[in-house]
Amino acid sequence: MDLGIKNKIALVQGASGGLGFAAATELAREGCQVAICSRDKKKIGQAAELIRSNTGAQVIGYPCDLNDPQSRSDLLESIRSDLGAIDILVANNGGPPSGDALSFSDEQWQAALNSNLVAMKDSAQAVLPGMIDKQWGRIIFITSVSVKQPIDTLILSNTARAGLTGFAKTLSSKVAPEGVTVNMVLPGIHETDRVKSLHAELADPSLIAKDIPMGRMGQPEELAAVIAFLASARASYITGQSVVVDGGMVKGLF
Repeated sequence: MDLGIKNKIALVQGASGGLGFAAATELAREGCQVAICSRDKKKIGQAAELIRSNTGAQVIGYPCDLNDPQSRSDLLESIRSDLGAIDILVANNGGPPSGDALSFSDEQWQAALNSNLVAMKDSAQAVLPGMIDKQWGRIIFITSVSVKQPIDTLILSNTARAGLTGFAKTLSSKVAPEGVTVNMVLPGIHETDRVKSLHAELADPSLIAKDIPMGRMGQPEELAAVIAFLASARASYITGQSVVVDGGMVKGLF
C-alpha cells in the first residue's frame, strides 16, 4: 500500500530509542524526510545515522530538551531552516516515574504535567500554522493505555496523559476543516527500556506479559506501523481517535 507521504517532512520527538525510534524508522521507510530529537546529542546523532543507513532516507538528528520552551522553539526553527515546514508531528516524551498514588511532591506533579501535557500541547500548537497553510497535516500523540485503563502505580502518567487526550480530542474538531488530523496511539506493554525498568523487580521477565491475551510484549515496530498509517494520506478520514495497540490487554469496550 502506498501511504502517499513520500517527501513529507516529519518530526518524531523522543526518538533516540524505543517507540520514537521505531516510528521515525517507519516514516523514513515510507519516504518521509525525518527530523528526530532527544536530549542526548550523541544518542540522537547515532540514531539518525542508523535510520539513514537502514532506509536511505534523509534523517537529521537534533538535540532538544522538550521540557524547555526555548529548546523546543530552537528545534522547530532549525527544522524549518533545514527541511521546511513540518507536515507530520509524532509527539512523544519520556514518561514520569512510577510510585504510590500519594507519594509525589508538588514539584514532581508539575514536572509530569509539563513533560507529558504542556510540552506536547505546545509542540502541536507550534506546528499547526504551517499545516493550516498547506491545508494538510498529521498530529499523532504517543500516550498510553493508562488513558483507557489507569495503572495503579502510574498516577502521574494516568493524569497527564488523560489531560493530553482531552486536549487532542478538542483540537481535532477545531482543525479538521483545515485538512489536519489529530490522533492518539495508546501503546500497551512494548519491549522498550522504559518497560524493562518499570518491571525491573520481577524475577521472571516473562511475567511482564501475563495479563496480555497475546501472551507477549509488543514490538516497537508494531506500534510504528499504526503511526505510519495514521500519518498517511490513506487515513484522511480518521481524526480525534485513541487507537489502542496492546495485544488485547485493555478490557473496556470503548
